[in-house]
Amino acid sequence: MLNTPVLFLVFNRPDTTQRVFETIRHAKPKQLFIAADGPRTHKPEDAEKCSKVREIVSRIDWDCEVKTLFREKNLGCKYAVSSAIDWFFENVEEGIILEDDTLPDHSFFTFCETLLAYYRTEKKVMHIGGVNFQKKQPKNNTSYYFSKYNHSWGWATWRRAWQENDMMMKDFTISQQLINHRFNSAQERKYWNNIFTKTHSGEISTWDYVWTYTLWKLNGLSIIPNKNLVVNIGFGENATHTTNQIVNSTMQLDSMSEMIIHPNEIRINTQADRFTFQTLFYSSTSLINHIRNFCYKHLPDIQVNKLRTFRRRFFPFNN
Repeated sequence: MLNTPVLFLVFNRPDTTQRVFETIRHAKPKQLFIAADGPRTHKPEDAEKCSKVREIVSRIDWDCEVKTLFREKNLGCKYAVSSAIDWFFENVEEGIILEDDTLPDHSFFTFCETLLAYYRTEKKVMHIGGVNFQKKQPKNNTSYYFSKYNHSWGWATWRRAWQENDMMMKDFTISQQLINHRFNSAQERKYWNNIFTKTHSGEISTWDYVWTYTLWKLNGLSIIPNKNLVVNIGFGENATHTTNQIVNSTMQLDSMSEMIIHPNEIRINTQADRFTFQTLFYSSTSLINHIRNFCYKHLPDIQVNKLRTFRRRFFPFNN
């Protein structure tokens, strides 16, 4: 049985919810928090789907304290998720967070529980991730490394860290200095300035870039496992933010030994982070730019307008 509390964030996808719920059921957490966003008024089919999802997550057949936060109205990804995490940490000091499309290996739960305890009082460590985007790159003999990137496909943190999060980004004026401090590369500075500017203005409506901003503002660090312990199974037309992530949808799920080997020092692996930026963030935007410029040059105006609409919807970070 898992001693660490788990927050399960769900919405309107019964198929993926069922699969992730089965892994939670296998882990048997003693405390399970379930937060569900409400159906969208402009999507009539949401009501039935949301109802089915809530029925699935009600099938608790192990000894467990259950708390639910079922929204009647739709708050959207940004505020449904962030307010649910607020609610979670009003009740617990530390915990594991899974969304309805993040499928973990069973060892993910042990990994998080072990490191939540190990770094409980280490304030500079603010995030424990479950996903690894290193694509089988050579690794050292430890179980994880430290990164500036806080991937959110299955993760864990502490109340002490999350309470620093400010969804309004009220101190956004310091972001330029913050990013310049974080990056030597003009390429990275330009990319993240664009992301944070659009997040602050509301052009990008998501919670996780705000969480990244919070970590960087406080010089916080993330833990990345040296094996990939979570895969995203939510790609496709029903997804909110993963409709276009074709490459990462083929990632393989790994398992990790219960014997965690810790690094000798708390220090960012800059080589791994550079690889992450080039392969996960920048490479996709570069390819998109090439395709976009070719299409704008050769397609008729009516097709160009359709392409611009598509780009604004699915690639808001790359305008």
